[in-house]
Amino acid sequence: MFATKQIQIRRRRTHRNRGFTLMEVLLVLVILVVLASLAVNMFTGTQEKAERDAAAAEVGLIKRGIEMYRFHTRQFPTDLQELVTKPSDAKLADRWGGPYMDKVSTDPWDNEYRFAAPGKHNPDTFDVWSVGPDGQDGSADDIGNWEKT
Repeated sequence: MFATKQIQIRRRRTHRNRGFTLMEVLLVLVILVVLASLAVNMFTGTQEKAERDAAAAEVGLIKRGIEMYRFHTRQFPTDLQELVTKPSDAKLADRWGGPYMDKVSTDPWDNEYRFAAPGKHNPDTFDVWSVGPDGQDGSADDIGNWEKT
């Protein structure tokens, strides 16, 4: 009888230790959800900043290409494609020392970079800019060569 009682006690202990309670599982799930939401918030801000930095760097490269174009041809290009392909005008083609860029790519939000000479922000020279994440020209999130870095 004593041996039977010990076997029953062992069975109960073994039965209790077989799995997690519902409360334990829910607690672990809540902790994981909280950690995941913190991670998403942290990486979302990082991605946005990286895209803005990439656009600012590309604006800087285009700006340098335009400056070299002007140095060689003594005038600003009419559009950004003239940094890549030789102008059809014979006088400009003789002075053209390009290509000044391999290609004019789109910004991180798949919008084309904009160019204006004379510029609105730089009336003595030119403006080159990205319309930013909202895709709207002239809004507060535009990234251009007029911003101080």
